[in-house]
Amino acid sequence: MSKHEMREPTFLVLSALADGPKHGYALIAETKDLSDGRVKLQPGTLYGVLDRLREDGLVEIAGEDVVDGRARRYYRITDGGAATLAREADRLAANARQAMSKLRLRAAQAGA
Repeated sequence: MSKHEMREPTFLVLSALADGPKHGYALIAETKDLSDGRVKLQPGTLYGVLDRLREDGLVEIAGEDVVDGRARRYYRITDGGAATLAREADRLAANARQAMSKLRLRAAQAGA
């Protein structure tokens, strides 16, 4: 995953897990909050993301319990997942800085 840019749902899921383990529906809610409502993951999409992240070693199962007769699985980010998230956050921040710099130049040229 480090050779390619990360898709937004993946970035948000890793971000949601950065402060501790969460179960699926908590991840759906937090990704929605983190994206200011722009990203609304469906359960199938979320579990597809989690399966890929597990295969890549970026997320692992943190435990399971039963709530109201239903199994609830918790996930946590691995050290590799945290490092990958940090690299992607740095990449996005660098891109945003470049874009803002270009926009300031544009504004300065328009005002000249």
